[in-house]
Amino acid sequence: MAYLYYPGCTLKTKAKKLDEYALKSMQTLGIDVKEVDEWQCCGAVYPQAKDEIATRLSAACILEEAKREQRTLLTLCSACHHVIKRVNNDISTDENIRLKINNYSGFETPYIGETKVIHFMEMLRDDIGFAELKKRIVNPLTGRKIGAYYGCLLLRPGGVMQFDDPENPTIMEEFIKALGAEPVSYSYRNECCGSHTALDNKGLVQGRCKNILDSCIAKDADTLITACPLCLYNLNGTDNNLPVYYFTELLAEALGCK
Repeated sequence: MAYLYYPGCTLKTKAKKLDEYALKSMQTLGIDVKEVDEWQCCGAVYPQAKDEIATRLSAACILEEAKREQRTLLTLCSACHHVIKRVNNDISTDENIRLKINNYSGFETPYIGETKVIHFMEMLRDDIGFAELKKRIVNPLTGRKIGAYYGCLLLRPGGVMQFDDPENPTIMEEFIKALGAEPVSYSYRNECCGSHTALDNKGLVQGRCKNILDSCIAKDADTLITACPLCLYNLNGTDNNLPVYYFTELLAEALGCK
């Protein structure tokens, strides 16, 4: 399958490792991927107001380019994935939003939500398959006990994101098994880290992150992985001894391309 890859702003600045190891892993796995030409910010935060059109336009342009390229749109950052997939759902299901976005954007042909949007982890599960991924591992992470931190944006709202069960997800645990490690299930794996509250209430975020990390440590994990740059930033800003990595870094390590 051919993919159009959207990295987004943070993966080219503060979260370069998330992007770098994903690209190395895709090359090793022989995945047909092309980066979006002259991509722009996805909008960063999904607009809650139904009549807010301007902040949906960037995501709409990305989606329309994938339609023209006739490729599945592949995302990696949890926030970008959340924004783009929800805007695509808006265009598909809300006639008023669809009309206004097409009028503003001036696409050659109207965009009505044709693009399929998937996260990198969904690509590994649904298109490659974890069983096949396991066969490609050359450096299995045997003996490692790894906790998966989902956070909010990949899972909710469940009916739109359709990433996994929002209350009891398993996709990242299956990914950890494919790498040869032991997944650790803990209570706070799909709780919010505090998100942008870190800007004006650092203590609140540190408290939430401490709960997440303590919960994972209590289950004897030696590593925590995430797909969200903001979650990684908040978790690493908390005084704790549990290493936190992007999931792509462990994937690249297991594939022998780190």
